[in-house]
Amino acid sequence: MELLGNGGGKVKQEYPMGKRKMMAMDQDMDAGMDELLAELGYKVRSSSMADLAQKLELLDRAMGNSSALDDIFLSHLASDSVHYNPSDMSRCVDNMLSELDSPPSATFPSSRVVDLSPINVSSWLGYPVQPTLSIQSDCGSEPHLGMESREWKRIRTSSSSTACSGGLIRPSEVVYSSAMPMMMVESDHEAGIRLVHALVACAEAIQEENYKSADAIMKQITFLTSSQHGAMRKVGVYFAEALGRRIYNLHPKQDHYLDSAFSDILQMHFYETCPYLKFAHFTANQAILEAFAGHRRVHVIDFGIKQGMQWPALMQALALRPGGPPSFRLTGITPPQSDNSDSLQQLGLKLAQLARTINVEFEFRGLVANSLADLEPYMLDVEPEVIAINSVFELHGLLARPGAIEKVLDTVRSLRPRIVTIVEQEANHNAHGFVERFTEALHYYSTLFDSMDGGSDEVSPEKLMTEVFVGRQICNVVACEGFERTERHETLEQWMLRMRGAGFEPANLGSNAFKQASMLLALFGRGDGYRIEEKEGCLTLGWHNRPVIATSAWLVAGAGDGVEAAR
Repeated sequence: MELLGNGGGKVKQEYPMGKRKMMAMDQDMDAGMDELLAELGYKVRSSSMADLAQKLELLDRAMGNSSALDDIFLSHLASDSVHYNPSDMSRCVDNMLSELDSPPSATFPSSRVVDLSPINVSSWLGYPVQPTLSIQSDCGSEPHLGMESREWKRIRTSSSSTACSGGLIRPSEVVYSSAMPMMMVESDHEAGIRLVHALVACAEAIQEENYKSADAIMKQITFLTSSQHGAMRKVGVYFAEALGRRIYNLHPKQDHYLDSAFSDILQMHFYETCPYLKFAHFTANQAILEAFAGHRRVHVIDFGIKQGMQWPALMQALALRPGGPPSFRLTGITPPQSDNSDSLQQLGLKLAQLARTINVEFEFRGLVANSLADLEPYMLDVEPEVIAINSVFELHGLLARPGAIEKVLDTVRSLRPRIVTIVEQEANHNAHGFVERFTEALHYYSTLFDSMDGGSDEVSPEKLMTEVFVGRQICNVVACEGFERTERHETLEQWMLRMRGAGFEPANLGSNAFKQASMLLALFGRGDGYRIEEKEGCLTLGWHNRPVIATSAWLVAGAGDGVEAAR
């Protein structure tokens, strides 16, 4: 190669053979470059123009999704990271696209730690607790939070030590700002925590009758719920619906007769999908069977017979009893039906057919009552016999009307039953304060939805109907008040105090019921998370460490052996 020297003469410079080959290769590569772009300093092969154009279009679309991406991108370029050669346009575009696909994660200043451990929702409960976040929306307008919106709302951490909500968003923390929106990158866990905080904040605003703030928070809840999956999404959907009904005063008139029939159908799906009702029926039947031991004439009064799913198993157990089955009477109580159908008669015929098959002397009697408080002792047609009274999820509804539960328990005590079995939800949804009741319901139904999911995303009609069954309870607990709020669940401890005060004493369900109930759970799919616990002679079934339902058995205090004459 010859170059001009300083004096105008020629200077000959020799290159090694390897370097001459590399230079020749560079010349060949340059020969294929687009000349117009080469003049601008970019190396792009003519054959790659179509591919580059497509990448540039993708880059333009990605960067156009949000103006906030410009800030993220520029701040990333200002960092100490190693950058690419801008003259190689194809590689430059590829790197920019990859960085936009994975923007640097946002970091937040430290804040107070929030204890959310009681909410047992899927795997995110075991994660480290994240800072408390409050939400801001654009100034002067209510934010649109549908999935189609490209605008992300600015969020900030809250480090205030004076908040009295235990780290939850308060209505006053929902502020409006005209600042440019900024996209934040957060995990499902962080979004789940924000959703829980927003739900409780909305409940606080409702309790304070600050419906403007509640309405603003509801829009945030809608968006946060749409980003969730599994049990947490269902919790958000049903609680948001219930809060919305309360905020906007949406209380449609309901046909209670039709509502009762539909609830019975939904409960059948709940029975098939979850082990809770099976556990309730099994443990109650076990206590009744033991109370009937050795007696020849027995009578069960069921306060809510519904589809009669509990009784075929007891009838079969009585048929196998040593010494032969007793004479078995069953009285089933149900509310009026909307279509005036003979559903009770049809149920009685089916049970009578089963009794004939297994050689059990059987008599069925159905009673229709608007409320259990309408019952009088003479209506139950008690004969010289051993009586068991059974109530599964029926007594808590009486708490909506003053004096109703006391009247029913007086009627029960006057019948002098051998055993009274009660199954109720293990929760306190009858607190006077709305926020307290809402928070307890949020914990309880989060656990219930989590157990229903059981780590499976499988969708079936039965599972969907079960979710509707649970969702209707949530709506009643949150959206209704007065006589309309019938889902007034109370804890086992509260029921024990009430039953003792009404003249009853507890009957120990025993280790036999515990062992057999454990065997029942072993047959149920996804049973690893379910837990049976014994508490003061009663049995509870829960999901992991949270009890969901409780079975208790009771005797009339001081009754002694007065029923022995019924043998």
